[in-house]
Amino acid sequence: MFFAVNAAGLAVFLALAFLLSSNRHKINWRMVGALFVLNIFIGWFLISFPVGREIIIAVAAAFAAVISVAYEGVAFALADWVNVPQMNFVTSALLPLLMVVPLVDILNYFGIMPLIIKWAGHALSFITRSPKFESFFAVEMVVLGNPDVQAVSAPQIKKLSKERCVTIAMMSTSCVSAAIISSYMQMMPAEFVLTAIPLNVVNALMVSHILYPVEVTPEEDNAVLENSGAEKKPPFFSFLGGSILGAGRLVFIVTCMVIAFVSLARLIDTGLAAINPALSLEAGLGLIMFPFAWLLGVESGEVFQLAQFMGTKLITNEFVVMLQAQPLMAGFSRHMQCVLTVFVTSFANLGTVGIIIGTFNGIVDAEKNELISLNVRYMIASGILVSLLSAGIAGLFVW
Repeated sequence: MFFAVNAAGLAVFLALAFLLSSNRHKINWRMVGALFVLNIFIGWFLISFPVGREIIIAVAAAFAAVISVAYEGVAFALADWVNVPQMNFVTSALLPLLMVVPLVDILNYFGIMPLIIKWAGHALSFITRSPKFESFFAVEMVVLGNPDVQAVSAPQIKKLSKERCVTIAMMSTSCVSAAIISSYMQMMPAEFVLTAIPLNVVNALMVSHILYPVEVTPEEDNAVLENSGAEKKPPFFSFLGGSILGAGRLVFIVTCMVIAFVSLARLIDTGLAAINPALSLEAGLGLIMFPFAWLLGVESGEVFQLAQFMGTKLITNEFVVMLQAQPLMAGFSRHMQCVLTVFVTSFANLGTVGIIIGTFNGIVDAEKNELISLNVRYMIASGILVSLLSAGIAGLFVW
């Protein structure tokens, strides 16, 4: 029964995207079908197929090895933070970023990551017949994250039509960052975190096209990708120093955001409890998200808990939910672990929408930025639907 509900949920989520579409007649169903079938294959391959499972295990082991090395650096400076029975959130999940972020940046500096993005984008565009730039951007956005992905692609974004800029803004709500994946894997099941990444890539392309379909001619697509001139690289050690400082800022920003969001949520709960002890922010969010959580096919006793986590993630961020869920994960069913982890593995929340609009304001002209701002509802819908579809697809193969 739960499998049937999960499968029906995917149909409902796609139907919602269709109903919310700005122009249903322009939807390229051949492309949508190819993207959906590709994602079903990805979910099956990474979760159920032995080779796919081995790939996930190997990647997770590689991340774990990198993190263990990072802990050695943390322990050198802060031994009493690491050599303890239970490390705190900042030490276990965030301080390793001081090594992981520069490592990812080094791969970018020497052209290794851009090469991977280029060929992955080519393959995605060839298989699904989606526009080339959107395919490249979909891969970039789960490597670089907001706002770096827009900054790196700024020369191409400036050439896009205002309608394609809206599509790119919608896709950006489903960003994540390769550097921060290691933090997610410290708190949630690593296999499902890694599965969520490619699912989000494909679903971002599919959902953005359904919600805001834009026709792109081959000539227009190729013109956007014409070489705009390579930027001169800074000296390596100057670049590395900047990357390390950037990692430090990231650790500080995430720490501040978690403290602020949790404190504000508790403040709201205190105010609601003063009105009625039965009222709470989590309960209200759970009621709103309950139908969507039920459609993910979790057991009846876990539906409301999942709905609360989903709602909290959308108005705060993924770290807040991961911290709340981490001590409870062992008691959840495997299906619940899967859909919860995949749903929260992205930057999709209301705060991210503001960041995206602010970033595009510094890249594109006033006319394009105005159209993006007028379509905030599509950005929010895109982030939610991508997370729901990714969770639903992964959930099909975990029972």
